[in-house]
Amino acid sequence: MSAVTVISGSDIVKINISNSHNDAVSFERKYSKSLKISEFKGKLEPITGGSAATMKLELYSGDRLVNRLDDDDKMLGFYSIEDGMRVHVIDNFAFVQENVQKFELSQDEYDKKQDSLRNFLRQNKLGKYNEEEMAKLEEERKKQEEEDAKKLEQATIGARCKVMTKGQPTRLGTVMYKGELDGKPGVFIGVKFDEPLGVNDGSTHGKRYFDCPPKYGSFVAAKAVEIGDFPPERDELDDEL
Repeated sequence: MSAVTVISGSDIVKINISNSHNDAVSFERKYSKSLKISEFKGKLEPITGGSAATMKLELYSGDRLVNRLDDDDKMLGFYSIEDGMRVHVIDNFAFVQENVQKFELSQDEYDKKQDSLRNFLRQNKLGKYNEEEMAKLEEERKKQEEEDAKKLEQATIGARCKVMTKGQPTRLGTVMYKGELDGKPGVFIGVKFDEPLGVNDGSTHGKRYFDCPPKYGSFVAAKAVEIGDFPPERDELDDEL
């Protein structure tokens, strides 16, 4: 007797889909939380006209970014997705075909919709429709840019540093590189850690930027780095021979 897979109601999530190609939204699409992100991207192709191979997905609650769905092998439910949330599809949409069914509306038509994302944000004075919040965000952005610039200036080659990134323990190390990485926007700091708590050996995507043993190196954003007098941690086992 063959097994029958039963999908419970709690496994289905009802979400909205937006994309970086236009300002329109596809409302209340239903998906199984057990879908892998790679499979989910495939289902978004005919809706957005994007390519599953290149699209990036962001999960929003209202106008607040909740998570990035960046692991193709994880299930949709892994990201704590809930009814009413919105998945935003980012792509260059170079693969849009003429016969792809799109949910594109004219700006005038979309502006008249009462159940649109734009109207929701406008009615509740959220996002770009909240002048006070936008001014605050701009102030915070400038402050972060100033702090990052200061840290980059301090991050001279050979300087000791402490690195604090989400999901990782605080790590001590030495600055080995400062600059851009091929294919990545922004400036990064290359760090050689005191312990094997990194992700590379000073190289990434086939290009070497500095030398260190495997798992001792990482490239991190300036905001995650604190430059200071951080001597290497002393191994207590050295006291016993």
